[in-house]
Amino acid sequence: MSEPVSQRDPDRNVHRPSANRRLVITAGVIAAAVLAVLYAMKGPGGKEVESAACPGARARAAVLAPLAHGEVAAFSVSTQPRPLPELKFAAADGAPARLSDFKGKTTLLNLWATWCVPCRQEMPALDRLQGKLGSRDFTVVAVNIDTAKLDRPKAFLNEIGVKNLSFYADNTADIFQTLKADGKALGLPTTILVDENGCDLGVMAGPAQWDSPDALALLSAAKS
Repeated sequence: MSEPVSQRDPDRNVHRPSANRRLVITAGVIAAAVLAVLYAMKGPGGKEVESAACPGARARAAVLAPLAHGEVAAFSVSTQPRPLPELKFAAADGAPARLSDFKGKTTLLNLWATWCVPCRQEMPALDRLQGKLGSRDFTVVAVNIDTAKLDRPKAFLNEIGVKNLSFYADNTADIFQTLKADGKALGLPTTILVDENGCDLGVMAGPAQWDSPDALALLSAAKS
């Protein structure tokens, strides 16, 4: 006996895609989105497109590649420069500072801590570098990330006679965590070469003799 029309499921005869079909449709949408992102990043023909925020950075990095040798052989040149995330820290007087404050200058950003022996060893060279190349178009920004015994960093710099570097610090170490999440920092010291638009030209994991002829040639090419 058939059930009354009024008791029938009104949606019984509505066509619904099967679960497998829905999965296929969803996968197709995701794949299309991924391809769209890759196309946007690489452009027609699979060619990489330079970030609009980093004009000329890829050509600048290409010039640096053959100069990464000797004392700066471990410097890893960026193949696709892009803007660094906003990085916040503090000046010597506690006033807030950020990486974007240095736009317009080529900047050598260095993260260090007093408990890091290689950091302590390279600091005099960074100070001498600032004395040699520091200008309206180049600066060294060394940011201390000690999170305890906060009197130590300034005492250490006074002890070794630093006279050219300005003091910057982030006693939360958030700057390191931000760069780690961005794939730019694994340990200390970490040094990133940043162009005048805030884009990364390359990174050094570990210490370097930053006032050596090799380093000076690399950095002079970066700011020219």
